[in-house]
Amino acid sequence: MIIRSKAPLRIGLAGGGSDVSPYSDQYGGAILNATIDLYAYATIEPRSDDKIVLYSVDKKEQLVCDSEKHLEIDGILDLLKGIYNRIVKDFSEKPLSFTLTTYVEAPPGSGLGSSSTLVTTIIGAFVEWLRLPLGEYDIAKLAYDVERVDLKQAGGKQDQYAATFGGVNYMEFYANDKVIVNPLRIRNSVLSELSYNTVLYFTGTSRDSSRIIMQQQQSVNQNETDKIEAMHQIKKQAVLMKEAMLKGDLNEIGPILDFGWQNKKNMATGISSGLIDTIYEAAMKAGSTGGKVSGAGGGGFMFFYCPGNTRFSVIETLLTFGGQIKTFNFSKNGLTSWTI
Repeated sequence: MIIRSKAPLRIGLAGGGSDVSPYSDQYGGAILNATIDLYAYATIEPRSDDKIVLYSVDKKEQLVCDSEKHLEIDGILDLLKGIYNRIVKDFSEKPLSFTLTTYVEAPPGSGLGSSSTLVTTIIGAFVEWLRLPLGEYDIAKLAYDVERVDLKQAGGKQDQYAATFGGVNYMEFYANDKVIVNPLRIRNSVLSELSYNTVLYFTGTSRDSSRIIMQQQQSVNQNETDKIEAMHQIKKQAVLMKEAMLKGDLNEIGPILDFGWQNKKNMATGISSGLIDTIYEAAMKAGSTGGKVSGAGGGGFMFFYCPGNTRFSVIETLLTFGGQIKTFNFSKNGLTSWTI
């Protein structure tokens, strides 16, 4: 028997950062994101030799150990271990023996939610294997708890829900971990044009988002009014983006992205850099009407909205900086699992 699962990565179109506690607890957060056809994959193969084999193909890391109820969190494939520990604690109560193989189509720290999507994917595989009675909200909440509570990794809430639900979603975040996912019915012609006009560019660098996120959390805790106001504007951007997407006002997408990016840079230091600013300005001169760094900022992927046929001149300009263009389409499906 072989159990497989996959979940899509996401682009955060608006509101990024407002899903991070304590801001979302005090003021409420709002995010608009869309999943794309880049995926995290997980395969579970049950064993009968009381061994656990964990293998990350893209990171080229492998661990072989005895099957126990709890695996030590020691810096080696901790995401995979953390998920196993929680699954055994909450649902199995006895050790499991299996081989778990994972692969993600984007590097860690790239800003597409790769780590959280991987956690969601692995949980989906365990749900399929053990026939666990978990719905979409349950899986996303469990993925969040593993990362943010058990492993104490700083971050927001949007990635786990995007990977689980899939599609274009307007998400609301409140105190006590309350999350409401509102799927948006976007016309196919609007999604196709949005995909055609969006250029996804990998800067060639990854970054540790936790430092930037912890700065955002500290700003709220210390009541730094300028940074909190920037977060308010970011939340407003999500509402503007939702209206533009639903109405099909594609000419508004670029300016709304630019509005968000200018405010996002005020949320914490390190979100932008001299190189990122130079790349952004060059893309705007080449015909883009707005863009942003995907995720918390600091590196990874950037994306730009390029109306008409300006995508070609923007791509030509971006390639002069030594990065890579990543082609994609929007994905309507979220977490999927199956058994062979």
